[in-house]
Amino acid sequence: MEYSGSQVVTPSAARHPEGDMTASQHAEVSATTPPAWARRPANLAKAVTAELVERIVRGVHPPGVALPREADLCETFSVSRTVIREAVKILQEKGLVQVRQGFGTIVTPPTSWDMLDELVLGVSIAEDESLAILDDLVVTRRLLETDMANVAARLADEETVDRLRALVDRMDELVEDPVTYAEHDRAFHDTIMRTSGNRIARGVVRSLENQAINTARYMGRTERALCVASNQGHRRIYERIAAQDPAGAAEAMFTHITEAWLVRRSGRSEPVRLQR
Repeated sequence: MEYSGSQVVTPSAARHPEGDMTASQHAEVSATTPPAWARRPANLAKAVTAELVERIVRGVHPPGVALPREADLCETFSVSRTVIREAVKILQEKGLVQVRQGFGTIVTPPTSWDMLDELVLGVSIAEDESLAILDDLVVTRRLLETDMANVAARLADEETVDRLRALVDRMDELVEDPVTYAEHDRAFHDTIMRTSGNRIARGVVRSLENQAINTARYMGRTERALCVASNQGHRRIYERIAAQDPAGAAEAMFTHITEAWLVRRSGRSEPVRLQR
């Protein structure tokens, strides 16, 4: 078991009938099918943007192809040209489209998308059956948290060490309560990130994880044995920080994040250990 942030942003203002389809059926959905919004959202441009982000990520509007004409989008979403123009502007800011004179609004390749954007990342995670996006998320998180653990081992004062010890001891008592355990898990990691003083790295990790919290494939199983194994990893990290061992703390963090993800990714109900 491993910690996460808050919740995944649902891209549509309200789910439409396409949401219950399989991945293969999604590809066949007409690009002009209007969303079944139960009521008109307060901010139409954001609602239209969210719907178009979802359709672009799903491939309803594939890279290299122009979005429907402005008039057609107005009809599809029952909104004004002003709303559509604002939505297109937001899509440009997210890197999903380019407006080309004489060619229309062209969908860009995934390599151009802003993957730190909450809508883009949230939909990408939801639509990725291969787990490649989550793999990349874990690798990025591991890289940043490993470095922050290294720095925290050099900067942690007595109060910080005491807090980490208290969190680890408390998590030993919470292995039968995965929900409360997860709250302490997040607090443990966040304490280390804050201690490192790297606000940008902490912000990136929190932003990435905020999109994965409701993804069952990322969260994994919650058996007692997995909580026990997870906290053994936390204790090793704490011990290395308490010993002011930067290299040891970094290695313990790398191992902890890697082992936890290997279990969650495989769907296994027992912990794994990296070969050293």
